[in-house]
Amino acid sequence: MNRLYLQFYVTILVVLAVFVGAAVLLWRLADDDNRTPQYLDVAAELTGALLPDRDAPRQDQQRAIEILQRKLRFDIALYEPDGDMIAMAGKPPPRFNPKRARTGWQRGPGGPNFTLELPDGRWLVARQVRERPNPAFWIAAALGLVALAVAVAAYPVVRGLGRRLERLKAGVEQLGGGDLSARVKVEGRDEVAALAASFNRSAQRIEELVAAHRLLLANASHELRTPLARISVAASLLGEQADAKTRDSLKRDVAELDQLIEQILLASRLEAIPTLEQREPVDLLALAAEEASHYDLGDGEVEGQPVTVSGDRLLLRRLIRNLIENAHRYGGEGPITVRVTRDAGRAVLEVSDRGPGVPESERRRIFEPFYRLTGGSETGRGSGLGLALVLDIARRHGGDAVCLPAEGGGSRFRVDLPVA
Repeated sequence: MNRLYLQFYVTILVVLAVFVGAAVLLWRLADDDNRTPQYLDVAAELTGALLPDRDAPRQDQQRAIEILQRKLRFDIALYEPDGDMIAMAGKPPPRFNPKRARTGWQRGPGGPNFTLELPDGRWLVARQVRERPNPAFWIAAALGLVALAVAVAAYPVVRGLGRRLERLKAGVEQLGGGDLSARVKVEGRDEVAALAASFNRSAQRIEELVAAHRLLLANASHELRTPLARISVAASLLGEQADAKTRDSLKRDVAELDQLIEQILLASRLEAIPTLEQREPVDLLALAAEEASHYDLGDGEVEGQPVTVSGDRLLLRRLIRNLIENAHRYGGEGPITVRVTRDAGRAVLEVSDRGPGVPESERRRIFEPFYRLTGGSETGRGSGLGLALVLDIARRHGGDAVCLPAEGGGSRFRVDLPVA
């Protein structure tokens, strides 16, 4: 039982059951204590005083028994000490055996019998004309109704509390899933309502902080573009005055910084927009061939079959570009192959290189932002954002991206997307 409201409700029911049982048990004990020998002795004395003496004629004793029967509305029989019946009023009582008789209440086949030994040795046996329910039954029934009423009235309360906690849990999961606009309804004025209000304030503060962070990142990236442009212009104006190696290194650094800023801006925009802004049919093979034409793939080529997917053309272009740039940067001098195929209703894009490959323990981690392979070469340095964007774009289109070993050595990056 892992539902909180059920635990509350079962606890209430158990407490009510214990209360009803304890009340009935205590009443029975108290009722048994009231039937003391002193009480029975007094009843025998009073009954003996109401009846004629033992030596009185049986007609007088019969008349006295009839009067007593009309007043008490009991079936009454009077016996001699040896068990011989003296008088009777009402229905015949069950067979009486004075050797087995004892003073007190006894439950017989016709109902409860009250047997009383009179001071002169006679026996009086009385039986109710109509058996009355045991008072313990009425007490138990009354307490049971009270327990039922409490149980019925408590269920909506505990269920309402459970629903409020479930809605709060759903809001927390929604916020944890990346929806920073998640809020929960504040109901009531109790501790759960205070918790919901605290959650809303915390979610609002987190949303404001993340928005400020994104705005700062976007503004900083834009501001970096201006000095980069000036550095690029200055590098081009150096002309032949500067060392060729220094000039080329400066141009590479500027290009790398410009690419990093572009990727940071794209990552920031993707964080701010959880879904695709637009969808259109895109020929994945044609788009891959178009992007590959901007790079020297060596002996590699773009091959496969035309496959149409539905998605954002600009984002898919960035996905292919990042994969080719990653293969160009880390693939060494070997050829780069781009292949597009269809597999079980999925469009598969594979970019293979002949580089040193990726260790199996790091094939998943290389898709983390700013993660770089341990012991990576300086010539293959990168920002660590390219593959992270590849995975993000693939998942936004309902697909995935993985790194696999290539046949003959190297790495093979595989992206699968749903076919339009």
